[in-house]
Amino acid sequence: MGGGGITYKGVTVHTPKTWHTVAGKGLCGVMWFWILYRAKKDGPVVMGWRHPWDGHGDHGHGDHH
Repeated sequence: MGGGGITYKGVTVHTPKTWHTVAGKGLCGVMWFWILYRAKKDGPVVMGWRHPWDGHGDHGHGDHH
């Protein structure tokens, strides 16, 4: 087999190429950005502090019906 790696119990785990490592770290950063962004937007609903049907408080319809 080509390349380097570590063999343990008959399974060889090859060392990743540099672009795999860089791409993985970049995508990990995007993932955490997205999780924290959605937590900022949806956090109160997920934690039960606000109901999703309560809205944002500014619908612009006025108080007259």
